[in-house]
Amino acid sequence: MAVKDTGAGIAPLWSLRRRLLAAIVAASTVLWLASLGIVTVIAWRETNEVFDDALEESGYMILAATTDWDERGLLASSRPGGGPERKVDMQYQIVADGRVLQRTRGAPARPFVTGFDGRHGFADPEVDQRRWRVFVVRDDERHFEVQVGQKYKKRFDILEELAEHLWLPVLGFLGLLALVCWILTGRVLKPLRQTASAIAGKSPDDLEQVPTAGQPRELLPIVQALNGVLARLDAALQAERRFTADAAHELRTPLAGLHMHVQLLQRQHPQLVTAFQKLRQDIARVTALVDSLLTLARLDPLARAQLASQPVALAPLLEQLLAAHAGEAARRGITLRVRCELDAVHADARMLDIMLRNLVDNALRYCPAGSRVEIAAGSYAGRARIAVRDDGPGVDAASRQRLAERFFRVLGQGQGGSGLGLSIVKRIADLHGIALAFGAGLDGRGLGVVLDLPPDLPPSATP
Repeated sequence: MAVKDTGAGIAPLWSLRRRLLAAIVAASTVLWLASLGIVTVIAWRETNEVFDDALEESGYMILAATTDWDERGLLASSRPGGGPERKVDMQYQIVADGRVLQRTRGAPARPFVTGFDGRHGFADPEVDQRRWRVFVVRDDERHFEVQVGQKYKKRFDILEELAEHLWLPVLGFLGLLALVCWILTGRVLKPLRQTASAIAGKSPDDLEQVPTAGQPRELLPIVQALNGVLARLDAALQAERRFTADAAHELRTPLAGLHMHVQLLQRQHPQLVTAFQKLRQDIARVTALVDSLLTLARLDPLARAQLASQPVALAPLLEQLLAAHAGEAARRGITLRVRCELDAVHADARMLDIMLRNLVDNALRYCPAGSRVEIAAGSYAGRARIAVRDDGPGVDAASRQRLAERFFRVLGQGQGGSGLGLSIVKRIADLHGIALAFGAGLDGRGLGVVLDLPPDLPPSATP
């Protein structure tokens, strides 16, 4: 049996479909056994009635056909010796004054019934430790009786033979019943699987209500309760995004004013240039943090269908990126180069530019003077790949797993940052279906960020 670790312990997994099938088959088997018992009782009763009628008819026929008998008690054979055994196998005796005057080969030598006090009727004697069903009819004028008997075992043998012929078809029908029930329960539970698939597809970007149309009555309360949870979750996320966007937007203006005031004070008080320079750096870092928060707030509610995906010429984009960062790279003594072997990729041009700018900014910020940063674009395993690699200090393997987390920063780098740049890259990559991976950089040193783009899709296609 499959098990699942629930945290508090290991709980067995169970199948509603299998339980339903087991309940149906078990109930059907019990009812079948009960019906079989009833049928057996009825069959036994009807069989006895038929055989009793046959005994009675045989008795009257023998009585009517008997004109004389062998006074010496000679045996009269009813069938040749060694022949096949008869299923009905009725035996008879002609009895006078308590003696058997004539009988069939299978009948006992002494009368089935002695001291019978009626003209005709049935009796159940035990002869030679065998139970018989006997019909007795008396001829009062000629003073003799005809006794026709049949062993009860012959009647039981018929029922046993019937059971031997029926058990295999009955088991086959039970197996067929289990198969039919399995198929039917699968069809009945199909809405449950469809609803589970719809729920499994939900994400923070898709909190639409699960459709209630066509849901079975038993499942409807669960779906409605889930829709209530989704509605509250969506409202909470929307409120959080609005707050982040509003706060970031409102902070940009006072930060810009504060930066201008610091510049003015720096000119008025040149003796405090070092302190004001540090203050300007802090303001710039806060401004960058606000810009990143605003970017994330705009990216979070987006879905892939809302992207303006189209073929983007990659060489011009990378050249613009190189030109935009050339001054910063030169100031920090870092060699920045581009190697492009792709003509175009399918993406949202603005989002792709934001993603690559964040990667290059991140590389330039944490690489020391004399380092190299390379932006490379090419094909790998049939897919477009863009990589930004450096040969700086790099990041240990444990920290690489958390680089895309929001506000996560590697300790000991000695550089300022918001911890949101790679989070923005991860969000844009997820929107495009791009595989993002962190590994070693140039010559096995530093950090390498690899973007594997999905195969090109038509502009109108949506995931």
